[in-house]
Amino acid sequence: MTKMTALRQVRAGRREEGFTLIELLIVMSVMLILMTLAVPQLLKLKKQANQTSAIQSVRTIGQAELQYNSAYPSHGFSCSLATLGGDPKSGAPSPEAAQLITPDLATGHKAGYTFAITNCSKVTINNQDMYTSYEITAVPDAVGKTGDNGFCADENNTIRQDPTGGTNCTQPIQ
Repeated sequence: MTKMTALRQVRAGRREEGFTLIELLIVMSVMLILMTLAVPQLLKLKKQANQTSAIQSVRTIGQAELQYNSAYPSHGFSCSLATLGGDPKSGAPSPEAAQLITPDLATGHKAGYTFAITNCSKVTINNQDMYTSYEITAVPDAVGKTGDNGFCADENNTIRQDPTGGTNCTQPIQ
């Protein structure tokens, strides 16, 4: 075996040991292209999931309002998410902590949306305040990122949307 033949065998053995820089760059480029196509779709799906969750949460709050009104008729409706919530470990439900919604929803933040109960109409009967109407609002934490639409419902439980992400809800949800 000559010196040149031995050198060729060593070089040939080295090529089989790993990837060249060019091969690695090509693989990384293909992966980068695939990621640029996939990431926007994933973000769009997450935004749609947040909006679906917001609609369901508005429905849940509306149902809790009806249950609260039925359980505590002298109080009417609740004008606070904290009142509809409450820790089940703290004792029996009460008008101040009805335990009708989950603690995470009672905080007013869930799945990229902020929830509130606003526009409450109050009357006083026998020195007892009673709320006769309300509006539930759900607005995205970052319009265009966590959600596109704002959602609203009132004591009639009709959910409407604001395509600008605010609380001027005039369009029915589809």
